[in-house]
Amino acid sequence: MTSKNTVCLWYDGTALEAAQFYAETFPDSAVGDVFRAPADFPAGKAGDVLTVLFTVAGIPCLGLNGGPMFKHSEAFSFQVATDDQEETDRLWNAIVGNGGQESECGWCKDRWGLSWQITPRVLTDALANPDPQVGRRAFEAMMTMRKIDVARIEAAVRG
Repeated sequence: MTSKNTVCLWYDGTALEAAQFYAETFPDSAVGDVFRAPADFPAGKAGDVLTVLFTVAGIPCLGLNGGPMFKHSEAFSFQVATDDQEETDRLWNAIVGNGGQESECGWCKDRWGLSWQITPRVLTDALANPDPQVGRRAFEAMMTMRKIDVARIEAAVRG
């Protein structure tokens, strides 16, 4: 592991499966080393996958198969910037269509309970626009959406 700071994500025995899904779904993602437990531990037996090193969109992560004690919450999420509706749809549909669930304003959860924000750049650009009316219109449009609709955000920007 070369990164000084790594996100540790807790799983209930499914860290390798999650890492493989992320690597197949998100650009600049990969599964690295898989470490097996040298002895029995509270959530498993010797030889079970204990940790998995992986990257998600360039962010180094460690998946820990720690058992059922802790669950993911919306207090932590990955925010993935997308360039267009096609990329937004592909990522959203991969997460939601693989046992995940939709939420509001571009948020969704994967089947492991991890939260994702699939956020088109047109939305973040609109919210940062120096004209406060552009940001307001884009924000109000976003508040009515689940998956972000790029055309509706662009229409809101135009007024």
